[in-house]
Amino acid sequence: MYTSIVVGTDGSETAREAIEHAANLARMCGARLHVVSAYKRAGDGLAMAIPEVGAMAAAAAMNDEDVRASVEQLLQHAIAGVEGVEITTHARPGIAGPALCEVAHEEKADLVVVGNRGMHGARRLLGSVPNHVAHHAECAVLVVPTC
Repeated sequence: MYTSIVVGTDGSETAREAIEHAANLARMCGARLHVVSAYKRAGDGLAMAIPEVGAMAAAAAMNDEDVRASVEQLLQHAIAGVEGVEITTHARPGIAGPALCEVAHEEKADLVVVGNRGMHGARRLLGSVPNHVAHHAECAVLVVPTC
């Protein structure tokens, strides 16, 4: 049914739930799993998640290589323990929603899996990753309940 599945992570527990769901689907279908994490470039001066400290840090205080290395570490942590499926990780500069859609397009994905975080309240109106992906992905989108 599916041959290529994309899922995103920001290192959160809700993202972990989406990864587990996507991995289970990939395992059942024999699909390759693409795990994506978007990040802000060091020069953007915006905050990003730093997995090793579990807190927010100013990306401006780091260089691009440090930021990317941190995101690569986040990705490795996110896929730890996922077995029985081929996984490719993608650290992408930019905004999460568009990054997921870009990887899905490049990898000719059949499905993008996203959690429902941001689908309620003000974020639903102001924009969220699942909302963006649902409106812009060129393939099927599965929104899983993660919160």
